[in-house]
Amino acid sequence: MPILNRASELQSEATEWRRHLHANPEILYDVENTAAFVEAKLREFGVDEVVTGLGRTGVVGIIKGEGEGSGRTIGLRADMDALPLDEITGKPWASTIPGRMHACGHDGHTAMLLGAAKYLAETRNFFGQVAVVFQPAEEGGRGALAMVEDGLMERFGIDEIYGMHNMPGKPLGSFAIRKGGIMAAPDKFSLKVTGLGGHAAEPHNTADTIVIGAQIVNALQTIAARNANPLRSVVVSVTQFHAGTTHNIIPEEAFISGTVRSLDEGVRDLAERRIGEIANGIAAAHGATIDYDFERACPVTVNHPAETEHAARAAIDVVGSDRVDTDVDPSMAGEDFAFMLQSRPGAYILIGNGDTAGLHNPAYDFNDEAIATGISYWVRLAEQRLPR
Repeated sequence: MPILNRASELQSEATEWRRHLHANPEILYDVENTAAFVEAKLREFGVDEVVTGLGRTGVVGIIKGEGEGSGRTIGLRADMDALPLDEITGKPWASTIPGRMHACGHDGHTAMLLGAAKYLAETRNFFGQVAVVFQPAEEGGRGALAMVEDGLMERFGIDEIYGMHNMPGKPLGSFAIRKGGIMAAPDKFSLKVTGLGGHAAEPHNTADTIVIGAQIVNALQTIAARNANPLRSVVVSVTQFHAGTTHNIIPEEAFISGTVRSLDEGVRDLAERRIGEIANGIAAAHGATIDYDFERACPVTVNHPAETEHAARAAIDVVGSDRVDTDVDPSMAGEDFAFMLQSRPGAYILIGNGDTAGLHNPAYDFNDEAIATGISYWVRLAEQRLPR
């Protein structure tokens, strides 16, 4: 089954939806206009049930196939929120709101799932129900968890859940997936070093927080190099170091923060523990103290084995086996779809976005040529998992 003729026909219309959303980006849970747009389209398509306000501003549409609710229910999820970023693409459909842009392609994800919803509502060539799930606040707001905690799975009887994200640099008309961890847990840490400030000409009368902080920054790199099993990936990156106000004062305090990325819960625990031990040990050796905070964000995005095979088979049916990588390297970026995969079996797949700027880049734009492929994948997956 190649790209569906009907999906190709929907390409132009879905592109208009995508560009409208791109020009009008919204952040985190404040996606009321986007959610209203999605709701209106689902009702226009004749979707059987449309529920709004799930997980604050999420939208769910239920499409019934043959049997009208008997059989199983699978969920297909797209994210709706944009990023706090100024766009520099200069495209006619560029963001009209300063400081906001769809720099991660969620506008494209929403358009592809809307296209699939329209197709499935027209054909209903499946037995059971499809839940199309439009999620807010993927970018750091735990919108997936909010929807799960609001009863997403139980309310609609979802048996399996699937997600899709675009991948710049991967060719158009291609997919990538893997069993197990495909996206990392993107945790945050912060350290406040409190020493003894004083005159820069008399460092012997101080506990120099800049020197102490610099030693901590260097020592944190030993977590990956000397503490973690080299076969278990972990990244510890210091991204902020703030201290001091002028050239002749040794500051009383220094602030360090950064991120930990891991693909294994044991390594995640190790990194959290070792950051505190290293920082406290170095600080104590110099007469300073540490206030330490480790904030766990979303967990590792873990694809379930059987559902990964289902997703890969649907992708192969659309683009061919030579264009589906079934053992792609995992990414150390995070994805809160992980919360949905903790709640139900499912899988997360990557779709090629072609030669475009990278995600979270102000020059990024979703490639509209990927839309028909994405629609076809969603339709094939639904019909394959809910056969007549």
